[in-house]
Amino acid sequence: MAKEIMAYCMKTKKKESMLKAMITKTSRGGYLAQGETKDGNKMALMMSEATALAAIKDGLAKKAW
Repeated sequence: MAKEIMAYCMKTKKKESMLKAMITKTSRGGYLAQGETKDGNKMALMMSEATALAAIKDGLAKKAW
């Protein structure tokens, strides 16, 4: 599906590629990808179930639940 996970970096105010992504499941049933930019800035992204499972399947992120 996707080749990378893109998220908004609050520090640089730009949309960047997420590295070292870990996907967790929230208490309300949503999915949250947490990772960092190439500069080491932390970032997070809320995802749908389909997108999160596709990212795990494609090897872009690791399952953390």
